[in-house]
Amino acid sequence: MIDQFILDHQLDAMRIAGRKVGAGRSAERSIAVFNPYTEQQIGRVPKATLEEVREAYAIAAAYKPTLTRFERAAILNRAAAISARRVDEVAGLISAEAGLCMKDALYEAGRVSDVFLFGANEVLKDDGQIFSCDLTHHGKKRRVFTQRAPLLGAITAITPFNHPANQVAHKVVPSVATNNRMVLKPSEKVPFSAILFADILYEAGLPPEMLSVLTGDPREIADELLTNPQVDLITFTGGVAIGKYIAGKAGYRRMVLELGGNDPIIVMEDADIDEASTLAVTGSYKNSGQRCTAIKRMLVHEAVADRFVEQVVAKTRAWTWGDPSDKTLDMGTVIDEPAAKFFESRVNEAVAQGAKLLVGNQRRGALYSPTVVDQVRPEMLLVKEETFGPVSPIIRFRDIDEAIRISNGTAYGLSSAVCTNRLDYITRFVSELEVGTVNVREVPGYRLELTPFGGIKDSGLGYKEGVQEAMKSFTNLKTYSLPWA
Repeated sequence: MIDQFILDHQLDAMRIAGRKVGAGRSAERSIAVFNPYTEQQIGRVPKATLEEVREAYAIAAAYKPTLTRFERAAILNRAAAISARRVDEVAGLISAEAGLCMKDALYEAGRVSDVFLFGANEVLKDDGQIFSCDLTHHGKKRRVFTQRAPLLGAITAITPFNHPANQVAHKVVPSVATNNRMVLKPSEKVPFSAILFADILYEAGLPPEMLSVLTGDPREIADELLTNPQVDLITFTGGVAIGKYIAGKAGYRRMVLELGGNDPIIVMEDADIDEASTLAVTGSYKNSGQRCTAIKRMLVHEAVADRFVEQVVAKTRAWTWGDPSDKTLDMGTVIDEPAAKFFESRVNEAVAQGAKLLVGNQRRGALYSPTVVDQVRPEMLLVKEETFGPVSPIIRFRDIDEAIRISNGTAYGLSSAVCTNRLDYITRFVSELEVGTVNVREVPGYRLELTPFGGIKDSGLGYKEGVQEAMKSFTNLKTYSLPWA
């Protein structure tokens, strides 16, 4: 059924300026894409050659977009309508190539439509400022104005396997909204969602020169994506090691790097334990735990830890998992069997070091069960490094000072959740947690598609994503002044 779906929609070739390139290539020059649950091949995509990569950048550099704000907003609004109309189709493709359950895939498909709508709205806002110059005793009767302009060259966007459509949306929509040209390289594990996304934009009226989608082997084309002379900006979401490689390779170019996370939920002694445990389970297992903002550590005050653990275990047992195409289930697979084996080994290592496995740690192929591990210590690799799957490691602490120290004791600094009603606690967490976001009585991943998003330390360079902030990153700011009475 999925094979026929892909055939029907001709999602068998990458797009260079809208053209379908690479269909019918030999197996040696194409990449097979597999359903993580069935382990069946669902299609193939071309391996781009260096010549094709260079062609995409040459086309992007030669094209000078002239779309008005109205025209850009209209394209994005039409794309939102198309995406909403085809939401089941988009979700089915996400689930087939990423292994996400249909509940999560439908939610992601809906978020894609939101990104389009937020982009359309932001386009219509004036992006300039006005500064009167007679503000001091030696001022003049002038005014300084600012305006934003597209980058001179192209944008390279590289997206990961998790959120195969929404991650793409957060790169492409701000690029369209700011009249830029983008060359997008999606993960070779989940390329079809990106290709469908591009086709939706072409159908909505986007000039094809403004977006190319390249599929290929990173070992062959990655350096060209980073060093091509037409590249002005690189926006990347993915792992820390690759992000640091990009930073070292790209040279004198603007970079927006959204990397990993090791996000805690911190449960204080005054917390509503039923609410906190629900947030903990949801934050750990949605999207199969494969989110940079998934809860990776549960820090719980020792006074309420036993009650919290009891409820987390009960709610984990109730979390259904299995065949991603079953619309009744809460969780599908992780991205592939090696990932599932990695989570299993991390949990086994922690247990060997004294942690207590309370539920889960079952694996079959790419299926890995929701898992709760208690009595975890901060130095265990399970929590010291990012474990990018549906695992709930519980760390007990004595007071807020220890909670903050443990939370800050990793290389990451993306997001966090705190469960408390005490304002003094909240103000300390907001002030002292070394993260980009603090969510009170909500999961770390909560945000709008519009709002600023990003981390510090090994989670990123501090630059933010989200439609509004990305549009700023994707533009050059120019000032000019005029005489003014």
